[in-house]
Parts: sequence; C-alpha cells; structure tokens
Amino acid sequence: MGIVIENVSKRYGKVQALNNVSLSLKKGEVVGLLGPNGAGKSTLMKILTGYYTQWEGKVSFFEKDLKKELHQIQKEIGYLSEQNPLYNDMRVIEYLHFVAELYQMKSPPVAEVLTQTGLSERQTDTIKILSKGYKQRLGIAAAILHNPKVIILDEPTTGLDPNQLIEIRKLIRHLAKEKTVLLSTHILQEVEALCDRIVIINYGKIVLDKPINELQKNEENIIEVSFDYRVETEALCRISHVKKVINIHEFDYELYIKGTQDIRPAIFDFAYDNGLKILNLQIKNKGLETLFQELTNQNT
Repeated sequence: MGIVIENVSKRYGKVQALNNVSLSLKKGEVVGLLGPNGAGKSTLMKILTGYYTQWEGKVSFFEKDLKKELHQIQKEIGYLSEQNPLYNDMRVIEYLHFVAELYQMKSPPVAEVLTQTGLSERQTDTIKILSKGYKQRLGIAAAILHNPKVIILDEPTTGLDPNQLIEIRKLIRHLAKEKTVLLSTHILQEVEALCDRIVIINYGKIVLDKPINELQKNEENIIEVSFDYRVETEALCRISHVKKVINIHEFDYELYIKGTQDIRPAIFDFAYDNGLKILNLQIKNKGLETLFQELTNQNT
C-alpha cells in the first residue's frame, strides 16, 4: 500500500476543514481529488506534503508514520503547488540544478527530465519568458527530478494548450506505473481522461471514492425532449426502456433510460402517433459533472 490516511481531521479555529477523512492510495494509480472551493482539498494536500504538522489522525507513507518520520517522507514526495513558485531570473536548466542541490543529489537526471517534460529545447531560456504551459512543465519537472515515490499535483494542467495536455497526460500516466499519483483539478474532463479513481470531498468529508470505469459504466442516459403540447408523464413512461419521466418545464421533459439503448426513434414514433411536434431533443449523460453537482450541491 502506498499512502494510508486514517481518520484525519483539521480545524482552523471554529472551522472544521477536514472531518475524519480516511483514504488509501496505491502505487500505480492516478487518483483525482475533486471538490468545490473550501471543501478541504488543499488542506489534505498540505497535510500530506508536511506543510501542516498540527492535525489529528494518522498518515502512513509506505508504512512510515508521517508525524514521526516527516523529513524522510518529504524526500519521497514530488509536489507541484497550484501557484507553482519559480525563480523567474533563472534559466530552466539552472533552476533544475538548483532543485537538485536542495535534494543533495550528486548526479541529478536533469537531461532525462527535460526530455520527459518536453523542455529540452527551452533549457537555456530564462523562466520569466516562458509561457504558462511551459512553466507548468517546469514545475512538474522539478517535482519528479528526485524520483519520488509519491507525486502530488495541484492543478497540473492549468494553462496548457491541447497538444501540451496530451503530452502531460502521457507523462503523468507513465509516471503512475511506478509511483502513487494524487492530483487535484477543477477540470472534470481531465479527471475522466487521466485518472483511475476519483475522490470527491465536500465540507471536509469524502462523499465519493470510486474507480472511474465504475462510474462510467453506471452512467445514466437522459433524453431531454420538448413538444408543442403538454404530455402526460405516464404516457411517456410507456415508451420502451423509459424508467422515469420528469416534467421539467411546461412542455419540456427528461426521460431517464434503462441501459444504453437509443430510444430516439421510439420518441419520434410516439410524437407521430399522438399528433405532436418535437421542438427539441437531445441526449444528456448523467456523467461526472452531474454527479459532482449532486454530491456537492453546486449549480452551474
């Protein structure tokens, strides 16, 4: 087991930032940590990195106690913060050698890491002239330079263009083969594209912890349809494979479908048989975004 978090709690005065959080993170998986602002994500990550030392509960890194062996554990963590602090007057390669010195590395794999993160051609550039995307790459390079067992990334894909996104996703997936990766992001599409598992935290408590493929398998198909007249929901429920109908507004309905069948032809037949016109028809999957909104009471 990589990281084991047991009944971790943290307060800021009267505010309960984390409330008995328990979680385990395995080697070889990418875990996405989601939650609205103020949910406790940053607090948990700061505890794991050793930034906060006053908290309740227990955290083990590969059977080492975080409270008892903090400095040893910190050597095994690679961390990219959301702010990604960099020394702008340094050159890229100078900055990585500086980071290597902090870890007291005698033969740092700077060239290898530059290649991994796509920075080889920019290694002599001054950091201040780099784009946001390249600065993110440099932050990831610094986080993995000392070959940590655990990588914690806070908003790692911020500012990346589509091509850079693909490259960084590949890099993170490659790193996860031998490491434990925890990443926090607000981009739900990134979680679906990158993570093996999703953990949603709200008001300091974990409200969901499931493999991403299990969530995708259980996605519920919803069809939104509008007619030119009001229709009885009971009549729509008689359409094959429809398990529930909600009249969301006057002539607008949501049809919840059993399984993955495409019932749009059946809806067209229903409209024709009943002398109705279809004004709008679209498929909506109850995916991660909807699930996130339900579990955290967030409206978009």
